[in-house]
Amino acid sequence: MKIISILFFVLLQQVEMADSLRQNGKIYVVAGVFSIITLGILGYLFFLDRKIKKLEEEIKEK
Repeated sequence: MKIISILFFVLLQQVEMADSLRQNGKIYVVAGVFSIITLGILGYLFFLDRKIKKLEEEIKEK
């Protein structure tokens, strides 16, 4: 029972935090930073994929 009350308290805090970010307009900053980081990671993975394919082709030629 104590665990359920702790989880409920944590969930309420998260909702209050989101509400306060929404009221201050900072939720858009959070969403923007998240989007930039996600795009950066995806771009890096794409770059690594191309580089690995190029190395694999060089190994096959030898």
